[in-house]
Amino acid sequence: MTKSTFNMLLAAGATALALVSGAAQAQAFPNRPVRVIISFTAGSSTDIVGRVVFEKVAREWGQPVVFDNRGGAGGSIGANAVVTAQPDGYTLLIDSAAHSITPAMYAKLPYDTLKDFTDIAGLAIQPNVLVVPLNSPYKTLMDLVNGAKAKPGSINFASAGVGSGTHLNLEKFINAANIKVTHVPYKGTPEVLANLLSGSVDAYWGPISATMSQVTGGKLRALAVSTPKRSSQLPDLPTTGEAGVPNADAPLWFGVWGPKGMSHDLTNKIAADVHKALIDPEVKSKLGALGNDVMDMSPTEFSKFVREEIVTYGKLIKAAGITPQ
Repeated sequence: MTKSTFNMLLAAGATALALVSGAAQAQAFPNRPVRVIISFTAGSSTDIVGRVVFEKVAREWGQPVVFDNRGGAGGSIGANAVVTAQPDGYTLLIDSAAHSITPAMYAKLPYDTLKDFTDIAGLAIQPNVLVVPLNSPYKTLMDLVNGAKAKPGSINFASAGVGSGTHLNLEKFINAANIKVTHVPYKGTPEVLANLLSGSVDAYWGPISATMSQVTGGKLRALAVSTPKRSSQLPDLPTTGEAGVPNADAPLWFGVWGPKGMSHDLTNKIAADVHKALIDPEVKSKLGALGNDVMDMSPTEFSKFVREEIVTYGKLIKAAGITPQ
């Protein structure tokens, strides 16, 4: 036997052993609690959607899921907490569209978004809603646009953090409407809502899952949704295009990732369990009541989607003239 043949057989054996090991790991998973890091604060839309889905997944697993909120820096603090974890499925990340935004928003991320994560599954997609305080002088989207044009920079727009999906929705709206506003970043949606209710901030493109109860409860006024079609949960609310500002659509989506190096078997096992949760009538009802449509994607489809979003947001950030931080 030649040396090259021996090396080929050795490599083949190692590959086969890795495949067997991966399959065994997937079959045994999970046999202890799973830690799920959520990249935004408690009460945020990412937190709400993640908990609805993974509370059901935990029942399927028969093991506790320990939620760990790590908000800040557009979701990158939470994402970074997953990078160094073992690729055994016991540390997972729930993030939003921000996962595809941060590569263009931050000049020196402590990780490589394309290489340091395992794309597992999409969870849900929903519109953002433009909300203002109930006593705001802006009754329609064009009232606000005209107010911003009359006094550039006078309107304070909040976001859930620099580089977050709410921030990019704002930037897309600014470009589409050709207006100038003052951006006020917060750590997350709960802090923004508190300041909206107190009147210390003027407007916010907030996730429907976190803002709808405030709208239907008569505490905030909604002006438009950031999707091409109206929301079934707020059917009387116009889209941005209908309200007078076309090309400002920016829906929010959520997904689950693991650290790089997870086996295909384990990735597919977790994705399948997430899929079971997403098609569960109770979960679908809860997500739907919060304005979400479920994302039914294989790991391969989700990985392709994430990479397309990275390209899309990269172009948007460049077009908006945003300097990476």
